Amino acid sequence: MARIENTNLERKYRLKRYFSDSFKRSKVDEYEKNLTTVADICREYEVSKTSVYNWIYKYSRNLSRGTRHVIEMKSDTNKIKELKKKIQDLERIIGQKQLLIDFKDVMIDLAEKEYKVDIKKKLGSKLSSTSGIDEMNTPTK
Repeated sequence: MARIENTNLERKYRLKRYFSDSFKRSKVDEYEKNLTTVADICREYEVSKTSVYNWIYKYSRNLSRGTRHVIEMKSDTNKIKELKKKIQDLERIIGQKQLLIDFKDVMIDLAEKEYKVDIKKKLGSKLSSTSGIDEMNTPTK
């Protein structure tokens, strides 16, 4: 019961404070740039959430009453950007590899036409019949 009486006395004797418009604007700017949160402002300057939200509605360039402000953690945002960049890099690498494969296929087709030899068939049969051992390196009896 004594605790309730103490808080009532504190409220009764607390000075009424006024914050300048420039101060309010600066805190709203910090909030919009995700440098601080409403809870941090309330805690640091001993202001109610209602007051801070009133500042935001009054001085914000982007927010007005009834709109929702979605906040992501900065690390999540950076992680998403890094993952998107990695996806772009991998897609670029895959595209380059596909170009090399297409180029090699065209070169094989041109060589087959020029030399009138079926390189794809010979290449496939050569690999399967020798099983990795050259005829030149086999020991003789």
